[in-house]
Amino acid sequence: MNSIATSWIRALAFTLCLLPLLSSAADNAPDGAALGSAQAPAPLIVGNRTIVIFRATLLGHGPHARAEGAERRIEQLLTKEGAGAVTAHAIPQGTTIDLDGASVFVVAPQDVDEPAGATMESTVEDAVRALELTVKESHEKRDPMRLLIAVGLAALAALLYAAILYGVVSARRRLISRLSHALKSRVAGFKVSGVIALHPAQVLRSVRGLVIAGSWLLALLATDVWLTFSLELFPYTRPWGEHMRGWLLRKLGAMVDAVLQALPGLFTVAIIFVITRFLSQVITGFFRRVQSQHIRIGWLDEDTARPTQRIIIFVLWLFAIAMAYPYLPGAETDAFKGLSVLVGLMVSIGASSLVGQAASGMILMYARALRSGDFVKIGEAEGTVIELGMMATRLRTGTGEEVVLPNAFVVANITRNFSREAAGHGFVVQVQVTIGYSTPWRQVHAMLLEAARRTQGILPDPPSYVIQAALSDFYVEYKLVAYAGPEAPSQRALVISDLNANVQDVFNEYGVQIMSPHYLGDPEHPQIVPKEHWFAAPAKKSDA
Repeated sequence: MNSIATSWIRALAFTLCLLPLLSSAADNAPDGAALGSAQAPAPLIVGNRTIVIFRATLLGHGPHARAEGAERRIEQLLTKEGAGAVTAHAIPQGTTIDLDGASVFVVAPQDVDEPAGATMESTVEDAVRALELTVKESHEKRDPMRLLIAVGLAALAALLYAAILYGVVSARRRLISRLSHALKSRVAGFKVSGVIALHPAQVLRSVRGLVIAGSWLLALLATDVWLTFSLELFPYTRPWGEHMRGWLLRKLGAMVDAVLQALPGLFTVAIIFVITRFLSQVITGFFRRVQSQHIRIGWLDEDTARPTQRIIIFVLWLFAIAMAYPYLPGAETDAFKGLSVLVGLMVSIGASSLVGQAASGMILMYARALRSGDFVKIGEAEGTVIELGMMATRLRTGTGEEVVLPNAFVVANITRNFSREAAGHGFVVQVQVTIGYSTPWRQVHAMLLEAARRTQGILPDPPSYVIQAALSDFYVEYKLVAYAGPEAPSQRALVISDLNANVQDVFNEYGVQIMSPHYLGDPEHPQIVPKEHWFAAPAKKSDA
């Protein structure tokens, strides 16, 4: 009983002595509570060294007030230049830390960082060790001789560091020069089937990059060692040096470890992509045979084989990416997931028009509205289809122009196909003239058909024909419909030009003017060109 009473009397006396030393700036705890919930943690820093981190409210004083009070007491004791003995003993509130027999602060159970794996014993030991170093460094600060020695060592270290950097730069230059001379002849002579397999400039650039990267790594290691050594020479900067010690090596080790851990996942990704590549090649070979009609399938033909192949390969690669995604390095991190969501959002918003073009392209392909080689007119564009792609349709006009039309535009506009009625890959040619009512329509029909027969490239079968498109107020609209052969799709403009020329010649031969009588009175003489004037200068008969 006497020992228990003595312990409580000592604890009460310590509390009465500690109260006037603690700062009164902290918030008060609830009535009757010695320990309250912690406010923001406050580190106790003396001489640039963190001794302990307060997290609990003790006797009504928060962490910041406890840190400020402990710092003042330690600094006061350090100015007395005592022996610097640091001790610790337990009290009901936790463990008190004494400096030269005077209590300076208390480590409470709530100050222990349990989530980080700390215990009461380890926290007290770390605090005692840090305070001992602080006392030792305080004595060192007041020793001029030790400071002079530290300055001299720092200057010597700086000179050695500069010499190492100079040596690294010089060695890098010499090594690059020697490697350049050694590799030029060897790389130039490395050939496969008489062809230079490796370009010397590329090899030298790669080797130079490796040497420069190695020199930078050596310079960084030298910088890390020099800074750590220099900072640890002086008491105030020593905590920074201790924190930097081995930092670069730890980072490099972490990078190497991360690369080694990522290798199995990357190997799995490589296997997935190799298998997908093999399957895509098999699918491509199958659809090429379908396209060349070596394999016949009812629902596939040469026009739909290629778009079907593209769709299947696209879906196959999507599945491959989905399977490989979990094995990519960093795929489980929030940053990687956020980047994936951002990229997906950007693609979904920015590629909406591309998806519409692709959908329009599939509509055109599977509806068989167009085929390669067809002569069509889409809007104001007229020409031979040379490519029906997923995003756009390409036309060649035959006059030296190539027109690219977005598939959405093709779907939204009227398409006139002049090749479907012609045999093979031919096309329809139309010529429209307007002749007055005074000319017999049977004569006009015969002259237009004669012009078609004279035109090279116009097929006799199916035969050409003439239709009367309209009976207008002053004239009749005649339309000649003829068929050109499959050898002339790219020359349709020339065929139409020849046909128009022959129409003029025939009408001139028979004395019929091609001039719609949209006028107030008939001319005195028919507006025709006599045959003897067909080749008036500078024209020659060879131009016909």
